[in-house]
Amino acid sequence: MNHLGKMLMAIGTLVFISGFLIHFLKLGRLPGDILIKKGSSTFYFPIVTSIIVSVVLSAVLFILGKIK
Repeated sequence: MNHLGKMLMAIGTLVFISGFLIHFLKLGRLPGDILIKKGSSTFYFPIVTSIIVSVVLSAVLFILGKIK
């Protein structure tokens, strides 16, 4: 069970850092993100942001896997 606690703390830290970056660095509004406004409705799809977050999380999880 000790390993589960460490994994939960690592996941919590990653979520906190992700939230911090999104809030203070305006990570959700990168060039390449799709934003469509028509009348009173808005569609936003953060494709570039999603790719960047995916690459960073993959790298972090790869490094955490190697530490074991």
